[in-house]
Amino acid sequence: MKLLNGKVALVTGGTAGIGAAIARCFVNQGAHVIILGTNMERGTSVAQELNAIPEGAGCTFYPVNVAKSEEVDAVTKKIMETHGTINILVNNAGITRDQLLMKMSEEEFDDVMDVNVKSCYLMSKAWTRPFLKAKGGRIINMSSIVGLVGNTGQANYAASKAAVIGLTKSLAKELASRQILVNCIAPGYINTPMTDKLAQGQKDAILPTIPLGRMGSPDDIANAALFLASEMSSYITGQTIIVDGGMVM
Repeated sequence: MKLLNGKVALVTGGTAGIGAAIARCFVNQGAHVIILGTNMERGTSVAQELNAIPEGAGCTFYPVNVAKSEEVDAVTKKIMETHGTINILVNNAGITRDQLLMKMSEEEFDDVMDVNVKSCYLMSKAWTRPFLKAKGGRIINMSSIVGLVGNTGQANYAASKAAVIGLTKSLAKELASRQILVNCIAPGYINTPMTDKLAQGQKDAILPTIPLGRMGSPDDIANAALFLASEMSSYITGQTIIVDGGMVM
């Protein structure tokens, strides 16, 4: 029995890394997955791959900047017309613009807050009314352990990921009475294109801080998302699931 049979899931930032892994996992578990992203080539490629999965429920890609309200409104309308509604929203879109605070430009701060936080606000707001009408739904937001403990050179990123946790908790309280569950995942160091940019020396310094002795894989996060999207988590809301190999205890 597939855990997401008949469900429609929407994953922002679904064209690579963690987002693509979540989309792949959900398709394998019976959901039709809609992925949003700004890279047309990557999005088309991921959608083709997921549509080729035997007995998968298929995938649709829309090129969208989820930090822009007009684009979010337009794609929400298109999805409603084409798919009726969605059952699961995964707010995964995120960027980094690392810099020491004293050198960080206002643009670098604003860009990170827009993509990492404002997109969660815009997407959650767009789908709250359909979820209320359906008397149910799942919202899964992507934070980071950096939002819990901070990190040198990532004041903007840490602030954005801490904000995602606060947004999750507040929205969970607003929507719980209508059986809409809102939870958060805080990944640790995961092997993705984002962490591939780290120098080998940085990676060598990180590994001793991870009790499990390895960096995580996108599938580790996808499995946590699957749990939160499925009926296995039907009594869980407003929580932050830390997936970090034991770094934060």
